[in-house]
Amino acid sequence: MQVEWYVSLIQALVVINLVMVTFAYLTLAERKIMGRMQLRYGPNRAGPYGLLQPIADLLKLLNKESFQPTAAIDWLYVLGPFLAAFTALTTFSVIPFGPGWEIGGVYVPGQVADIDIALILIFAIGSIGIYGFIIGGWSSDSKYALLGSMRTCAQLVSYEVSLALSVLGVVIMAKSLSLTAIVEAQSDTVWYAGPQFVGLVVFSLAGTAETARAPFDLPEAEQELVAGYHTEYGGMRFGLYSMSEYINLITLSGLSVTLFLGGWHGPGWEGATWAGPLWFIAKLLILLFLFIWMRTTLPRLRYDQLMRFGWKILLPVAILNAIVTAIVVVAV
Repeated sequence: MQVEWYVSLIQALVVINLVMVTFAYLTLAERKIMGRMQLRYGPNRAGPYGLLQPIADLLKLLNKESFQPTAAIDWLYVLGPFLAAFTALTTFSVIPFGPGWEIGGVYVPGQVADIDIALILIFAIGSIGIYGFIIGGWSSDSKYALLGSMRTCAQLVSYEVSLALSVLGVVIMAKSLSLTAIVEAQSDTVWYAGPQFVGLVVFSLAGTAETARAPFDLPEAEQELVAGYHTEYGGMRFGLYSMSEYINLITLSGLSVTLFLGGWHGPGWEGATWAGPLWFIAKLLILLFLFIWMRTTLPRLRYDQLMRFGWKILLPVAILNAIVTAIVVVAV
């Protein structure tokens, strides 16, 4: 159906703000959950039960001095965090969260942009986002930041191969690169988390490495590199890097829901069309909890273990999963 331009604009503004609010309170939820798992209190001073802690963090970053090393490359130093944050927010625009609705005679789609090659677009934008981390560390004129950006380059490029191949089985089964078509294909059969369980595991592990989350947070490794690629950043420039990490995690979880967990469809019972986003959000929150749980319990890998795991384990498993899926689909 034809979508009015102002509908897409309003929808984009709403989705961006919802993602930003989710990012803000995901930081609070992570600190609270990690605190409970480690038998300590999380934030509990700013507002009732610590609910105003994200606002306190924002005010702190806004009031911090935004310094810049004298030997830094000015425009690249500023471009790095902006590029990382921009690409993180952009990727969520093609993820469908509902079937679409007719409101007041105007059609409102279930995503900001419905693109036939949405899956390729997400990987393409994600590849551009890597440059934000690389040039941020390189332009800072700091050996620790440079080492962090070099690790980022090697890690993200390595695991992006496994990440892309892990979804190839889903594409073969759905016979489409459109995320909307992939969700619809799962409404007629079992969710792809079943037949593509291996792909889901590889996608989750490679995606964790892509977002530089523990136990794959070698680009930041504060015990070794002070803070990694963003060592020389402060104030809201540091805040943009932190925001991009969390929004990439939200996008990764949303993409997992779309590709493997039926998207906005409920388990057996669909309910009304307005229930679609609720199912999507519920699945999204469960996956975010699992990623926080993983960060809390697993120790960081050594760098040689990180690279060996990506190239010698995840990559062959992802390739084998795609080959087996192709054979089964052709045979059936």
